Amino acid sequence: MTRETRGRYSEKHRGEKSVSLAFSTAIRAGLKEEGVPCAHAERVARELDVTLQEVGKAIDLMEIRINRCQLGLFGYRPERKIVEAAPEVPAELEQAIRAALDGGGLSCRKAWEIADRLKLPRMGVSAACEALDIKIRPCQLGAF
Repeated sequence: MTRETRGRYSEKHRGEKSVSLAFSTAIRAGLKEEGVPCAHAERVARELDVTLQEVGKAIDLMEIRINRCQLGLFGYRPERKIVEAAPEVPAELEQAIRAALDGGGLSCRKAWEIADRLKLPRMGVSAACEALDIKIRPCQLGAF
């Protein structure tokens, strides 16, 4: 952790400072130089039988960056975001996305559910959202 990032992630969880040994151990097992990949955070949630939000909060409290978003939205170097707009969006996918909108955006959780239901890659759903000019928010890990 650098001086510039100290407190940067944990400040949104004021008053909470500790992370259990189980969380810390599981999270650090997937720690890379750039941070913890989203997919590893998902594995930790499954292994510990907790929500992605709880894992994201623990990662924040540990002052670790989350990277390699499974929707391609953040955490890639040097571009930061790697998802590109799909050249075309199948009608079934567009209908599923539009039906799941909340406040004009699509939640990360809903994007994952659509991908699972339609047997598509998660980044395929985010590429469709890019083409449809639909923002994906909020992140299940609390990154955005």
